[in-house]
Amino acid sequence: MCAVHTSSPHREKLSNAGAGRRTDTAAKADVIILGAGAAGLLCAREAAGRGLRVLLLERAAVPGRKLAVSGGGKANFTNRAIRPQDYYCHHSQDFCSPALASFRPEDMLALTRAWNLPVEERAHGQLFLTVPAQRLVRALVRDCRERGCRLLCDTAASGVSFGGERFQVEAGGTLWHGKALVLALGSPAWPQAGGSGMGYRLAQSLGHTVIPPRPALVPLRLAADDPAGAALLDLAGISLPVRISLPETACENDTECVWEDDLLFTHDGLSGPAALKASLFWREGAPLCVDFLPGRNVEALLDAPQAGRQTARTLLARHLPQRLADALLPPSLARRKIAELSRAARREITNAMQARILTPSGTAGLKKAEVCAGGVDTREIDPQTMRSLLRPNLYIIGELLDVTGLLGGYNLHWAWASGMAAGRNILK
Repeated sequence: MCAVHTSSPHREKLSNAGAGRRTDTAAKADVIILGAGAAGLLCAREAAGRGLRVLLLERAAVPGRKLAVSGGGKANFTNRAIRPQDYYCHHSQDFCSPALASFRPEDMLALTRAWNLPVEERAHGQLFLTVPAQRLVRALVRDCRERGCRLLCDTAASGVSFGGERFQVEAGGTLWHGKALVLALGSPAWPQAGGSGMGYRLAQSLGHTVIPPRPALVPLRLAADDPAGAALLDLAGISLPVRISLPETACENDTECVWEDDLLFTHDGLSGPAALKASLFWREGAPLCVDFLPGRNVEALLDAPQAGRQTARTLLARHLPQRLADALLPPSLARRKIAELSRAARREITNAMQARILTPSGTAGLKKAEVCAGGVDTREIDPQTMRSLLRPNLYIIGELLDVTGLLGGYNLHWAWASGMAAGRNILK
């Protein structure tokens, strides 16, 4: 039995439709979907709505575990502006285009309205619920069940094989048989919310190539032995808007790796939306360039007539937290009167504030990563339908694929779009 937990005193129990004695008939389905996350649930809803017998197997005790805690529990479920350029894929951003074109943010908004889920728009086009994300999980599960989908939780797949034009899935002590199989098992990122590498192993067992995953949308660490970064390690808790960029060589497919968003200092490095976005494209050894006063002209501030009698430290503390200004300013220049500073010294201060070069020592790892970059090679998948090009009637969707979006609702939208693409085309 699957349970969806709510904040109300009543707990909604989701019984397994048709549960009971597992006869040969009960162990057969048109479609077996492994993984009841965002992609798996929407795929199951769509496939069951087409009249297919759908069996949805979830290894956790409840469906939609990661979805329920996403976005601080309010689910940043899509973004107003979804483009293929907002996604990283090792071989081709164009892979995303057909699915994104077929299921747009407006389509997901229409579903939330049908489910009576209130929505708010935040910065950068991010769309959140104003109610707990658990209500979105419940709406998806309810639709699946009403359309005849059978959902079994605490049922982890231990093996998958293909023979006699059917897939066989060993799970929960039963050998399940399906005409089609959908892998929607996510990635190893955020293991405390249920992430694992099981999907990769099953995909490989069916002949697919997996591009080695790495943490993405993850905090970046600074090294204590790097003078530029070490000066910023005592600023934990400070947050401010910045402009952060990566070298052109770090970005592919004409993607511009420049973001303006909030940066948060942690005890060992950088977090907040700006750092998480940069982490998607950052590679070991690559520098970051940070502008701590985006939209300002620091050199003009220093050249202003009224600035001459002030120190650089005093002037810049009006625009930045004092601790941050002290950490960024060259010590030999911080307490000198601005009128005494040469043009070269003023340029040095400007660069320290608006072109600070930092080289992260690494990331905070999979436990702190929201997603993984890497996954099943998209060259082996039909971009229109998410169907395997190697195995008949096998579909792979969601984060399990080598498709990773920026922070801001892009990854959940990819889950919806890829799940819908598969659900609409299974066994056609």
